Amino acid sequence: MRVWWLSAGLALMLMAQNAAAGTVLIVGDSISAGFGLDTSKGWVALLQQRLEHEGFSDKVVNASISGDTSANGQARLPALLAANKPSLVVLELGGNDGLQGHPPAQLLQNLSTMIDNAQAAGAKVLLLGMRLPPNYGARYTTAFAQVYSDLAEQKNIALVPFFLEGIGGIPMMMQADGIHPALVAQGKLLENVWPAMKPLL
Repeated sequence: MRVWWLSAGLALMLMAQNAAAGTVLIVGDSISAGFGLDTSKGWVALLQQRLEHEGFSDKVVNASISGDTSANGQARLPALLAANKPSLVVLELGGNDGLQGHPPAQLLQNLSTMIDNAQAAGAKVLLLGMRLPPNYGARYTTAFAQVYSDLAEQKNIALVPFFLEGIGGIPMMMQADGIHPALVAQGKLLENVWPAMKPLL
């Protein structure tokens, strides 16, 4: 009888663990794709290691593509949602929109559609905010940064105000192009994301 109870208890524990497991889908650009780096050492790979270390069973799917704009991400997301059925979607897009001078209103609309699609699929959403260098002009950089805070408030989603906090504009933390975070910055990227992500897991 005792063996039966132990077996039943173990089965229940395994069922609970499997029920708690989920998929974290990262939809981003070159920063999350690990441009210029060994991707096994990028922040997304470090995230999977952190999850395992802290006892989470979630699987990370990195669907980031270097060069993607928010329009590219919007076009790709429905198929990604259908294929992966994520419990959490992390949106790390907008940097290329800004560097290419796309209207902030267009960025807002694209990200808004992505958030709506992810939520309709039953996923929570974490938005990683981006900022532009000051040489793009105060009006444009302010409007660009405002997109992320406005969406977080309107859609009631979690936000990392500036994904590159403590990294952007610091030469030792950036690759030679001044755009992409260096290997030494990958742990900091994860630390910027983790406090907002952990409660969503």
